[in-house]
Amino acid sequence: MADSPNILLIMADQLMPFLMGAYGHPVVKTPNLDRLVEQGVRFDAAYTACPLCAPARASLMTGTYISHNKVWDNAAPLASDQVTIAHYLSNAGYDTVTSGKLHYTGPDQLHGFRRRLTTDIYPSSFDWLPTAQRKRQDRFIDRRAHANSYCLPNVGVCQWTRYLAYDEETQFRALEYLHAKRIDKYEGKVDPFFLCVSFHCPHDPFNVTQEMWDLYQDREIEIPEYPANMDDTYSAMDRWLNSYHGTDRIDIKDPQSLTALRRSYYGLVTYIDRKVGELVKALERLKLRENTIVIFVSDHGDMLAEKNMVQKRSFYEFSSRVPMIMSFPDGWAAGTQCAQPVSLIDLVPTILQLVGIDQHRPLDGSSLLPCIEGQGTDRVIFSESHTNGIYEPCFMIRKGQYKYIYIRNEASQLFNLDSDPGEWSNLSGHPDYVEIEIGLRDQILATFNPNAIEEELINSLLNRELIKQANKINSVNWDYSPA
Repeated sequence: MADSPNILLIMADQLMPFLMGAYGHPVVKTPNLDRLVEQGVRFDAAYTACPLCAPARASLMTGTYISHNKVWDNAAPLASDQVTIAHYLSNAGYDTVTSGKLHYTGPDQLHGFRRRLTTDIYPSSFDWLPTAQRKRQDRFIDRRAHANSYCLPNVGVCQWTRYLAYDEETQFRALEYLHAKRIDKYEGKVDPFFLCVSFHCPHDPFNVTQEMWDLYQDREIEIPEYPANMDDTYSAMDRWLNSYHGTDRIDIKDPQSLTALRRSYYGLVTYIDRKVGELVKALERLKLRENTIVIFVSDHGDMLAEKNMVQKRSFYEFSSRVPMIMSFPDGWAAGTQCAQPVSLIDLVPTILQLVGIDQHRPLDGSSLLPCIEGQGTDRVIFSESHTNGIYEPCFMIRKGQYKYIYIRNEASQLFNLDSDPGEWSNLSGHPDYVEIEIGLRDQILATFNPNAIEEELINSLLNRELIKQANKINSVNWDYSPA
């Protein structure tokens, strides 16, 4: 196994590519990610399989859609018989280790990893199950106030937060592990490693230290613009999410508040960039970089007040697009930019091909190596979002310049991202685009069964509600404590 490459997978949370210097933003400083792009491949149309934390991470690790792995929301378990990239690599002789946020729910808190170096930051129980405050066609309806964390006084400077503390612990344990691997190399132990380092930032709350805040002193902070007819552009999905997140009750459009929000986010993006730099420089210093593939991704994006929307869960670009950067130890494909649509579910088959492991079964994702080599010009990707503020099965397909959003029993949306990158002009129903719309809808319905998904999801919600109550009575605790 001496020639097998190490793999360092670095994950951010709620980071969209549009506010990154590495993706061309003129203000946001990401020098370390800029360097990684120069040394590797930047994917310019990468998407999450679901714009929500736990489902996105389950899809990334398994290479499957959420309607196949059944991780519907942030309180849904990933079954222990779901094969992850960590299982594959463990069987191939890799030391599989993770530090930081995984967002696994349920009694299995490893899913193929040999060990975890930290606790998780969110509960492993069913505590975050959508609550039954009211019902709509037997679906749990919930109302939150996430919008509060997107406006003053809840954004801006603070001395410290538990989220920054968590990311510091995540980084310390990861660096400690890399130093241990260098000692192993000196002693002749050459088993390759798969290290996943997963940070909470730049996920809300958007609180930064004074030093992070000062990074963007006197710099231009762009804020969203809101057309007068914005409410008329909303889909049913948008209205549900605005109610769920609280933007229909909390005004987030104050320019001073928006400026503070964006400035704080800029600071957190640079914070994550520094963590990436520390990890890569450690690889170089410890003579491990020469045989390590480095992958940087996020689980999903954040609307960050675009369209007067917050958080994730929607299919708009700010919510569903993610950064994806790969750098190879021999400099292969350095400086390549891939414009074809790709997905987080493509990472598992890509890693398997890179290290020479055969898939034991078909996956929903496909290897990105042809895309890197300039092939795969007809790639199609899908994303799903069915619960946590959403009350019908919802799907997105991206093919070429078109994005189509299908909502069961509700009106659809079709956007030409080349001519309308802000997604303001809905082409659904327009006579000039009927053939395109039908073709994209048919591809969604050939891949997914909305009615079956609805039935499975309702059963899952009802079952988990009952188990949640019993677990509380029995004081069941699945939280992971590292040895």
